[in-house]
Amino acid sequence: MQNAPESSLVGAEYEVEVGPVAHGGHCIARTDEGRVLFVRHALPGEKVVVRVTEGNEDSRFLRADAVRVLDASKDRVEAPCPYAGPGKCGGCDWQHAKPGAQRRLKGEVVAEQLKRLAGLTPEEAGWDGTVVPAEGDKVPAGQVPAWRTRVQYAVDADGHAGLRKHRSHEVQPIDRCLIAAPGVSELGIEQRDWSGMESVDAIAATGSQDRQVVLTPRPGARLPLVELDRPASVLRVAEDGGVHRVHGRPFVRERADDRTYRVGNGGFWQVHPQAADTLVRAVMQGLLPRKGDTALDLYCGAGLFAGALADRVGDKGAVLGIESGKRAVEDARHNLQHFDRVRIEQGKVEQALPRTGITEVDLIVLDPPRAGAGKQTVKHLAGLSARRIAYVACDPAALARDLAYFAEAGYRVRTLRAFDLFPMTHHVECVAILEPVKKDA
Repeated sequence: MQNAPESSLVGAEYEVEVGPVAHGGHCIARTDEGRVLFVRHALPGEKVVVRVTEGNEDSRFLRADAVRVLDASKDRVEAPCPYAGPGKCGGCDWQHAKPGAQRRLKGEVVAEQLKRLAGLTPEEAGWDGTVVPAEGDKVPAGQVPAWRTRVQYAVDADGHAGLRKHRSHEVQPIDRCLIAAPGVSELGIEQRDWSGMESVDAIAATGSQDRQVVLTPRPGARLPLVELDRPASVLRVAEDGGVHRVHGRPFVRERADDRTYRVGNGGFWQVHPQAADTLVRAVMQGLLPRKGDTALDLYCGAGLFAGALADRVGDKGAVLGIESGKRAVEDARHNLQHFDRVRIEQGKVEQALPRTGITEVDLIVLDPPRAGAGKQTVKHLAGLSARRIAYVACDPAALARDLAYFAEAGYRVRTLRAFDLFPMTHHVECVAILEPVKKDA
């Protein structure tokens, strides 16, 4: 039996009172008929007129933008960026909120996810409820920290570089991205013609002058002659997904924890210039490594935490890193080649870790992708009897789910810290330190 035709509500407008913030950069509201709305560009407590952007009569909830503010929150400011707002760039979620209010909203989201998915209060998680700004990011209301060292520009049909609109493939052409780091902005990507390109990734390394541009051409298109306002290496993404050097180095040099890390082919590195050092400090302060410890660095990327651990466990210690990306493994091995006590294995954690035959370790760091580690991996880790585990998370929902799995497996959260390493967006980085639950004698 076929479903009846759906009746779209896109474009419908409602006057609503805005409720609490929710995970994903929006707030919750309800229509007079009780329909749930996920509202962007609003703040809790405001009265606004919203316009539906997604949903129909049968939808469980509707997505909407606040298009008119009738009663504004004291935390509201005029968005500093001309491309922020309903129907425009989807990169930032909270341009219309004071910086301190953004951090409070993120804290509320973390607390809600912990309670709903892990059954933990902030006190039970050893967290004071605050989201800490990165050094140098405390800017007055109405100003924007320029922090994003990696920006992926989409290219429209006319060759203009821009950023995608929220939940859309449509491109918003821009003259400048306010949250882009100076090293990205000075390349002048937005002023060039990128006809034939699907996207242009710009990277400005932290701690070196290295700049890199990664071009993804549309099928059959030829590369343009790349002339930028500053020197930069150029890479090209092939149709099979491989990355090839056009000119310059195939990597950038990033600096963190008093060490230089090579990151090749546009590979993963923390986007905020303070993030790598901030997270290493939080992880090491939580783990308190000892000389002679054995440690795991899971989802290790270019080896950031493995390097920090190797420094601290000494010659008698040992560190194993596991990473699925082939180029990242090459980089990690290169970056840590002078440490005999470090080994890097390639593979997915859930497959590679059992193959190692390791049955016991002292310390574990895991920095999984946004989806989290998952129940089976958590169960395996809990069976290794680690003294402490550091979980670095870019998604509070995935973190909370995995913390619940750790609790089932006999580990409790000792401390949790939250950092605002993505200002103006809804993203927040957390570091949870876990330890085994003491068994009653």
